[in-house]
Amino acid sequence: MWARLRGGYPLRILLPLRGEWMGRRGLPRNLAPGPPRRRYGKETLQALEMPVLPVTATEIRQYLRGHGIPFQDGHSCLRALSPFAESSRLKDQTGVTTSFSLFIDKTTGRFLCMTSLAEGSWEDFQASVEGGGDGAKEGLLLSKAPEFEDSEEVRRIWNRAVPLWELPDEEEVQLADTMFGLTKVTDDTLKRFSVRYLRPARSLVFPWFSPGGSGLRGLKLLEAKCQGDGVSYEETTIPRPSAYHNLFGLPLISRRDAEVVLTSRELDSLALNQSTGLPTLTLPRGTTCLPPSLLPYLEQFRRIVFWLGDDLRSWEAAKLFARKLNPKRCFLVRPGDQQPRPLEALNRGFNLSRILRTALPAWHKSIVSFRQLREEVLGELSNVEQVAGLRWSRFPDLNRILKGHRKGELTVFTGPTGSGKTTFISEYALDLCSQGVNTLWGSFEISNVRLARVMLTQFAEGRLEDQLDKYDHWADRFEDLPLYFMTFHGQQSIRTVIDTMQHAVYVYDICHVVIDNLQFMMGHEQLSTDRIAAQDYIIGVFRKFATDNNCHVTLVIHPRKEDDDKELQTASIFGSAKASQEADNVLILQDRKLVTGPGKRYLQVSKNRFDGDVGVFPLEFNKNSLTFSIPPKNKARLKKIKDDTGSVAKKPSSGKKGATPQNSEICSGQVPTPNQPDTSKRSK
Repeated sequence: MWARLRGGYPLRILLPLRGEWMGRRGLPRNLAPGPPRRRYGKETLQALEMPVLPVTATEIRQYLRGHGIPFQDGHSCLRALSPFAESSRLKDQTGVTTSFSLFIDKTTGRFLCMTSLAEGSWEDFQASVEGGGDGAKEGLLLSKAPEFEDSEEVRRIWNRAVPLWELPDEEEVQLADTMFGLTKVTDDTLKRFSVRYLRPARSLVFPWFSPGGSGLRGLKLLEAKCQGDGVSYEETTIPRPSAYHNLFGLPLISRRDAEVVLTSRELDSLALNQSTGLPTLTLPRGTTCLPPSLLPYLEQFRRIVFWLGDDLRSWEAAKLFARKLNPKRCFLVRPGDQQPRPLEALNRGFNLSRILRTALPAWHKSIVSFRQLREEVLGELSNVEQVAGLRWSRFPDLNRILKGHRKGELTVFTGPTGSGKTTFISEYALDLCSQGVNTLWGSFEISNVRLARVMLTQFAEGRLEDQLDKYDHWADRFEDLPLYFMTFHGQQSIRTVIDTMQHAVYVYDICHVVIDNLQFMMGHEQLSTDRIAAQDYIIGVFRKFATDNNCHVTLVIHPRKEDDDKELQTASIFGSAKASQEADNVLILQDRKLVTGPGKRYLQVSKNRFDGDVGVFPLEFNKNSLTFSIPPKNKARLKKIKDDTGSVAKKPSSGKKGATPQNSEICSGQVPTPNQPDTSKRSK
C-alpha cells in the first residue's frame, strides 16, 4: 500500500502543521483555478492606525445603558438586544429560542449579531445606534458579503471530493485509513462531520459552512506523506489562514450544550466525539492563534476543556487561550505518555472520558503549594528540549549557547552604532517567525517599508532588485507569515506602546515583540527629568509585560559612548544596571573596527538566565542577502587592523617579520576573544 502512496500525485503543500504558515504553492493541474492571482493584503492592527485608546468594558456598559439597550454580562463578551434585526431572537435547529443575540467583545468592542450575521468594529456599532437608520446596513452582513476570490476553487474541490466510504477500491480505503489513523473512526462519524476524500491529492477535506449552514465558505485539506517508515501530515486552507475562521464541528453544536472540548486538529475532534459523545470543536489555526472573532460562538459554554496536543507548546497555547475565554471555566488536559493526542489515545485503546476527567483547572489563586506545581515540574523535567524553547534554524551557534527562544523572557540587545543591529535582529526575528512564532515589530528608528524590504530580502536570501519577476512569489509567501508591524515612528509614549502590544497579544496571540529601540520612548516620559530613572521605569514595564503575558520581548538599547578600540561589555548598556538585571538574556553585537572595512563582527552572549551558558561566535555579513547566517561567496581578505596601541599594522607576507599573534588570528578568520573569562567549555 505504501508503494501506491509514493507513486500517487502529491498535493504540493501549503501549510505544514503546528502553525508554520508557508503559503500555497498549488493544487493538482486538473483542480487549479487558473493562472496565479495577486492575494489581498493582510489585515492591519486597528490599534496602530488610531491614536485613541482602545475601548474598555466599563465604557461599553455605560454606552449601552445610556442608549437604553438591555444587555447581560458574559464570560468574554457582553450579550445585548441587537439593533441589526427586527426581532432579536435566535432559533437553532433544535427549536430553542433565545434572546440577546448581539455579542460585543469586552476587550476590543467588536460585535457580531447571530440573527442578521452583521459584524463590525465598536465604531461601526456606535454609528449604527446613533444613525437612527437601518442598523443592519451599517455592519458587514455575512450573508450579503461578496464572494471571496477562491469560492470557485472551493466548489470545484468540494465537488470532486467523495465520501471515504464510497471509494470503489477497498484497498484504497484501507490505505487512507492507515495513512490518517482512521482505522477506529467509523463511517458514521465521518458522515456526521461531512468529511470527504480528494483522490487526486490523497487528502482529507474538511468543510467550513456558513453560520446556519447556508453555504460553503471554505475548506481545509490534510495530506499524508510517507517519510521513511513514518507518515507526516501537511495542511492547507482555502481561503488563506488569515481569513480562515472555521470552528470545525460548529454546525453540530446545540444551544443546550454547556460543555465543549477544543482540539487543534480535526482528526482529534472526530475521535473525541465518537468516543465520548461530547461536543467538540477544532481551532482553525491549531495552537498558533485563537481569533477573537470566534469568541461569541464559545460564549454559551459553562465548561471548556482544552486538549490541544501532546507537547509543551500545546500546553502553553492552552493556557494562553484560556485567558481569553475566562480561566474560571477552562480546564486543560496535560500532555503525557498516558495522555497523548485524542486520535492516538483512541487507537491505543485508552479511555478518553477518563482522561477528560483528569483535566486541570486553568485558574488558581495567587498562592499555590508544591502539590499544585508538582506535575508541571515533572513536565519540564520530562521535556527538557521543549522547555529550552524553539531553536533557531539560521543560527546554530545561538542554539548552542541560549538553547532556544522561550516565552515570557526579556532579551536586551545592544551593539555599536552602524554595526548592523537592526539588520541582525530582523533576521533573528524572521527565523522564529518562519517557524510559526507570531511576531510584532515596533520599529521606531526606520520606516516599516524599509524594514519589510530588508526582511523580504533576507527571506528570499537574495536581491530581488535583479529578479523582479520573482517578487510576487516571494511576497505571497512572506505575506503568509504571522508577522505584524506597529505604525509608530519616532518618539512614542510607553503607555501607547504597551496598549498596542496588549491589543496585539489579545487579537493575534503575539508571542514575540521586538522593540527597536528603547531610546525613542524616553522623550515622552514626564515622570522625572532624570533620563536614567525614566529608562529604568520603561524597562520595568517591559519586564512586567513579558511575564504577565507569557510573551518574549526583545529590546534594542544603544550602548554608552565607548572608545572604538574597546569591546562592549554588559556595563556598556546605556543607563543604570537595571537593564542587565531585569533581562533574562543579554546579547552584544561586537564590531572589531578595521581601517579598510566595517570590521569583523561577532555575537557575544553575556547573560543567559536559563542555564548560565555564555560565549561568542563569529558573524559574516552577506551584502547580497542582507543576512548574517549565509556566508558570502567571495570573502574579501582583511589586510589592516588597529593594534592595541592604536597604530595600523599591515598584514605581513609569509615568512616575513612583523606578524604578531593577534594579527595572524584576525587575518586567518579567527575571532578575538572578548575581555571576559573564557566560557567556551561551559557553552559546550
